[in-house]
Amino acid sequence: MTFETQPARPFVRSSSDRWVAGVCAGLADYFGLDPSLVRAAVVVGSLFSFGTVALLYIAAWILMPEA
Repeated sequence: MTFETQPARPFVRSSSDRWVAGVCAGLADYFGLDPSLVRAAVVVGSLFSFGTVALLYIAAWILMPEA
């Protein structure tokens, strides 16, 4: 039995489909989701988490490399 390994996909910010920093588009591309869905989830999450999701977004902006 042989297993074929796929190359690891990079976890990067999008440079082409961005509104603010490309974090949501990068996450959507990595997980195979619609970027608008991720953006909406971040906005709603920021409102209901009292800014915790917004802080995570800023951390991802700083830590994720740009494609």
